[in-house]
Amino acid sequence: MDYNPDAKVTHHAHDNPVFESPSRKISATSDHADIGPVRKKSILHNRSSEHDGSNSGRSDAEKPSNGDLRCKKISVTDSVYSKSKFPDSSNDDRSWWYLFCLQCRSDDGRQSWKPSYWPKLCPYPFCPTYRQFTRIIVLCLIGIISWCIFYSIVGETAAPPNGQLFQLIFLSICAHLGGWLISLTTLPPLIGMLFTGIIFQNVNIVNIDESFNGICKELRNVALVIILIRAGLDLDPNAMKKLKLTLVKVGIGPWFIEAAVIAVLSVYVLNLSWIYGLLLGSVVAAVSPAVVVSCLFRLRVKGYGVAKGIPTLIIAVSGIDDAISVAGFGIIKSIIFSNSSVMNLIIEGPLSVIGGIGFGVFWGIMSYFTPEKYDPFVIPLRVLLLLAGGMISIFGSEMIGFGGAGPLACVTAAFVSIYGWSKQGWDVEDNPANTAFEIFWMIFEPILFGITGTTVKINQLDANVVYYCVGILLAGIVIRIIATVLLGIGSQLNLKEKIFVAIACMSKATVQAALGPVTLGLVAASSEEYDWAQKMLNVCVLSIVLTAPSAAILMTLLGPVLLTKAKFNTDSQTWRRSHRPSIRDISIIDEEEERDGNDVSYESPKHLSDIKEIA
Repeated sequence: MDYNPDAKVTHHAHDNPVFESPSRKISATSDHADIGPVRKKSILHNRSSEHDGSNSGRSDAEKPSNGDLRCKKISVTDSVYSKSKFPDSSNDDRSWWYLFCLQCRSDDGRQSWKPSYWPKLCPYPFCPTYRQFTRIIVLCLIGIISWCIFYSIVGETAAPPNGQLFQLIFLSICAHLGGWLISLTTLPPLIGMLFTGIIFQNVNIVNIDESFNGICKELRNVALVIILIRAGLDLDPNAMKKLKLTLVKVGIGPWFIEAAVIAVLSVYVLNLSWIYGLLLGSVVAAVSPAVVVSCLFRLRVKGYGVAKGIPTLIIAVSGIDDAISVAGFGIIKSIIFSNSSVMNLIIEGPLSVIGGIGFGVFWGIMSYFTPEKYDPFVIPLRVLLLLAGGMISIFGSEMIGFGGAGPLACVTAAFVSIYGWSKQGWDVEDNPANTAFEIFWMIFEPILFGITGTTVKINQLDANVVYYCVGILLAGIVIRIIATVLLGIGSQLNLKEKIFVAIACMSKATVQAALGPVTLGLVAASSEEYDWAQKMLNVCVLSIVLTAPSAAILMTLLGPVLLTKAKFNTDSQTWRRSHRPSIRDISIIDEEEERDGNDVSYESPKHLSDIKEIA
C-alpha cells in the first residue's frame, strides 16, 4: 500500500501498540481500559472483577445454612490446595502517599450515588467518597443528638467538660480515632487508643480520677467477657485435636516459664511480695490475639506458614494462654483479698477450676440445643445467650468469691458452643457469632485501652522503677523465646518456625489492659499494697507499649524470612478477619430464604483436613 500523507488519520493511539507508553496508567473506568496489550489497569479493577467472578458459581454446598446468610469462606488452611498463584507485589511503583490514601479510601463494591461535581471537588483517592462523607455527617449528627438526650435525662453527669459520662464518651471516641490513625501504619490500633488515654490524662483534656473506679471496673469486666468469649470461639476443635501436643510444647509450657520468671524477678527487683509476684506473672504471660491476627492475615494471604497451619496454631495458643492467665489471676486475687480460713483457701482453687469448667460446659450445651437451628432468630438468640452466660459467669463468680471460675466458664462455654454449632453447619472460622463478638470488641476496645491509658500519670513515675520494669519484661520475653524453641523439639516445626511462633507470643495487650488496673482499685491508697499494685500497673502498661508494636513489626518483617511460602493460595477474602464486620453479617434470617435452604446439609465441614500433623 502506498503512503498517502494527505490521508486523514482516524486511528487512536490505543489501536497501535507502538504509540503506547509502557508507563502510562489508565483508570479502570476508562472506555478503553481493555484495549492494548501493554495497558495497565487499576488494582481496584482487578480486585472487583476477581470478586465478582468468585461469587458467580456458588455450589449447593455454599447455600445459607443454620441461619448464616453470608458467603462462606474457605478455611485458613485450604490455601494449600488452591490453584491461584500468589501475586508478586515487588513491581508496585506507586508512591507512598497514594498507598497511604488507599488505606483510608477503599471501594466496597456496592452500588452508590454521588453528585456530578463530587469527583472534581474530592478527587480519588485523596478525599473520602460521597458515601463516607455523608456517613460521617450523619454519625456526627446522631452523636450530638444522643448527647443532648443524655444531658436532658442525667443532667450534669453528661455536661462538658467535667461530667463523668461526657468524659468517658469523649475519651472513647478520641481513642477510636487515635486507633484508626495508627492502623493506617499497619500497627495495631490499640497502640493509638492507649496513647490517646495517656496523652489526654496527662495534658488534662480529661481527668479520670478515683471517682471513676466503679464504672471503669464494670467496663473492664464487660470487655473481659468479650475477650474470653472470642478466645473460646477461636479454638477450633479439629485443630485442637491435631495440634494438642504442639500447643502444650509451644504454648502452655512457655506460659508457665514466663510467668515464673516474671514472678521471681518482680519479687527480687521490684520488692513485691511473692503472692503479688505470682499475680503479676499470671497477667504478663498472656498473649494478645488483637495484635497477632492482623499480622497473620497479611502473611497468610501471601502464603507464609499456611502449609503447616501456623496461623491456626498461634491463634489457639493465644486463646488458651488468655484463659489460663485470667483464671490464674482470678484465683490468686481471691486468695489475696479473701477473709476465709486457710483450709477454704486451699480448696478454693480446685473448686474454681471444676465449677468454672462445669458451668461452661452446661451453658455451651444450652447454647447448642437452644434455640432450634431452623429458628429464623437463631443468630441473635445464640449470640445473646452466649453473651449472657459470659456476663453471669464473670460477675457472679466475683460476687460469690470464686473469681477464677468465671473466666474458665466463659472460654469453656464458647468452645463447647462453637463445637456444637460446627456440627450444624457453621464454619468454625467464619460464623455470625464470631462476627457479632468482633463488633462488640470494636465498641469496647477503645473504651478499654482509653481508660487504661488514663491510669498512667507520667509525673508520678519513678525513672528507676520504669527501667526495672523494662528489664523484667525483656528478660521474660527472651526466656520465653528460648523456652519455646527448646520445648518445641520433637514437633515438625523447624527452628525458624518455632522462633516465629515465639515472637508472635511475645505480644501483650488485651488481658494486661483488662487486669492491670484491677488490683489498684482494691487496696488502700496509703498502704504498701498500693505501691505494689502501682508497680504491677506500670509493668502491664509498659508491656503493651513495648511488645504490641515490636511484635507486629517483627512478625511483618521476619515472617517472609522465617516461614515457608506455599506455591498456591486462596483468595485474600477467605479468612474471616480479612473484612471489617458489620451488623449485616449477623442479621436475622429471612423465612423465605430459610425455606429455600432447608435442603442444605448440616454435616460439619472438615476444615483442617489439610493441616499436616505437626504434633
